[in-house]
Amino acid sequence: MPVDTEGSAHGSAGGPAGDRLTPVLRPVRAGNGFEEALEQILQVVRLGLVPEGGRLPAERELAERLGISRVTLREVLKALQDQGLLESRRGRYGGTFVLPRPDGGGGEAALRRRIAEVDVEDVLRFREVLESGAAGLCATHGLTGERADRLREALARTADAPLADYRRRDTLLHLTLAELCGSPSLAARYAAVRATVNDLLDCIPLLVRNLEHSQRQHTALVEAVLDGDADGAREIAREHCAGTAALLRGFLT
Repeated sequence: MPVDTEGSAHGSAGGPAGDRLTPVLRPVRAGNGFEEALEQILQVVRLGLVPEGGRLPAERELAERLGISRVTLREVLKALQDQGLLESRRGRYGGTFVLPRPDGGGGEAALRRRIAEVDVEDVLRFREVLESGAAGLCATHGLTGERADRLREALARTADAPLADYRRRDTLLHLTLAELCGSPSLAARYAAVRATVNDLLDCIPLLVRNLEHSQRQHTALVEAVLDGDADGAREIAREHCAGTAALLRGFLT
């Protein structure tokens, strides 16, 4: 049977215009089609928007959303397959699937090397600006109907997440908030910075007490947004980001 999880491209309400890949997948600029498409699909994988074992959208859909030819797309997918990130399967239930990340010392060492040159403070400050801004915009302009339901659903998924899947669902909640703020530019930049934040988080342990506190903040943030309390939403978002920043500084700096 094909893998079809809540993280797949077709698993959320609203169709392609409102799915979880929207903040990341967008038409590339002429001249760098291969490189920009590679970057965007890497973000999909690193953010867990399609979880391990999940299937990417069909080639035709991916090519249309990225604004590239299927020949270029196949070159991108082949490059990621060569890196052990994706796998192509044939047959009725075939497609391109996300492979589990390598674990153990080699994978951790590679991750450490990747973040060695990251300006942690810059990443954390930029994240705070984007998250608090998105929260304020959502609250100011109001979320009703299907848009409010999407945010509630994303919150509910974090509440019942298994520990091993918590960070992925946490990412989806924050990406949903960024997408719903009404600024595609903000959503795209948030997706990029969140991918780096996730690399940093992968270097520190999951702390149950921290996750419980984080979940209370998530609930308060969603309530403030849906109540139209822009100042409250911005402040909760800032506090939430500050808590994550404190953990990362403690473990990594």
